[in-house]
Amino acid sequence: MESGYVLDFSDRTFNDFFYETVGIDPEVNSSLFSSRGSSKAKRLRSFIERAQPALVAKTLRELWEYRGSTYHGKSGDVEERLRENYFSIVALFEGKSDAIDTSAIETFEPSETLEELVASIKRDLEAKKPQAALDRLHTYCMKRFASLVRKHGGECGKDDPLHSRVGKYVKLLQEQRNLNQISERIMKSSISVFEAMNSIRNDKSFAHDNPDLVEMEEARFIFDSIAAFLRYSKAIDGRHFED
Repeated sequence: MESGYVLDFSDRTFNDFFYETVGIDPEVNSSLFSSRGSSKAKRLRSFIERAQPALVAKTLRELWEYRGSTYHGKSGDVEERLRENYFSIVALFEGKSDAIDTSAIETFEPSETLEELVASIKRDLEAKKPQAALDRLHTYCMKRFASLVRKHGGECGKDDPLHSRVGKYVKLLQEQRNLNQISERIMKSSISVFEAMNSIRNDKSFAHDNPDLVEMEEARFIFDSIAAFLRYSKAIDGRHFED
């Protein structure tokens, strides 16, 4: 990619590729792509450096598949060595796949405060300190669901607790989307998870001078569960989730 190009992608199809294969819009999630420069090659390098390892591995596999579908006739020893080297790199990222998937914890509106909030959460997770970031995860969810409720035409007061914001969002989705029964059930049941997160934040995180914090494995489980809800909501809501 010395020339700055990535395969035959234009700027538009480069963005489309990421959205269609891994559910990330480079324009919306610009912080993942902006650390090295503006060419497609530099944006891809930035993504490889900043994204979660499992997501990087999936992207690299999808890029190889795309290359195979557009560059026909490549074979022989050189191609085989290239393939072996390429997938040895993919394997390195897959070997780090125990990292928490934070692809759904992203900036969703222009805000330096929000960008730093997301970055600080990811720094703690990369350092394998999920219990240290639980307070900020709560803050992030408060902002995220307030934004979603308003963008769906609802009202959200500044004193509404987290589970109330999630409940309003789920209700709006039920009214505006034709959800399957299982989708409705999953989302309704998750409201109680966010209600329980209030006490974790108040009594077991750095939000206050608490003598005991959540154990690391339990904190990881909480993060995984919250991130799963955010990804699931994003999948149901489509691009409206980010617009």
